[in-house]
Amino acid sequence: MGVAGCGKTSVGEALITQYGWAFIDGDALHPQRNIDKMAAGEPLTDEDRLPWLMQIGETMRDHAEPVAIGCSALKRGYRDIIRMTAGGDVCFIFLNGSRELIETRMAARTGHFMPLSLLDSQFDALEPPTHDELFVDIDISGDLDSIVSDIRKKLEAHKT
Repeated sequence: MGVAGCGKTSVGEALITQYGWAFIDGDALHPQRNIDKMAAGEPLTDEDRLPWLMQIGETMRDHAEPVAIGCSALKRGYRDIIRMTAGGDVCFIFLNGSRELIETRMAARTGHFMPLSLLDSQFDALEPPTHDELFVDIDISGDLDSIVSDIRKKLEAHKT
């Protein structure tokens, strides 16, 4: 979870090899009208996000094996909807980075519908997870290998 450009897809795909989980890019679960709206530079409303959040939770619930879904889950309420719909424990991996770092990454990527102009709205909406949520906080300033290693260590620590 995290704002656009924090590395959800890259990290999710890397975790496939570490854990053998299925990975689904949450962008693929957005209704087309949401994608069109974001591509036009319009931030989504809570009403826009509701069917998407429920689809994420339903996908988790209906998967026979563990699944990682890359999604923003920016607000506590959004994470609550995912948890309630999934019907079980959901651990959020919070990919946490500075606005400057993420802006640089977004400016360098190509072929994504989310414009850099919406980054401020993402940070404005972000409610980082709190102590009463199941999550790991991951600093994304390192390279992909160090990020995945940090996730692995923190998830293992949660098991004990």
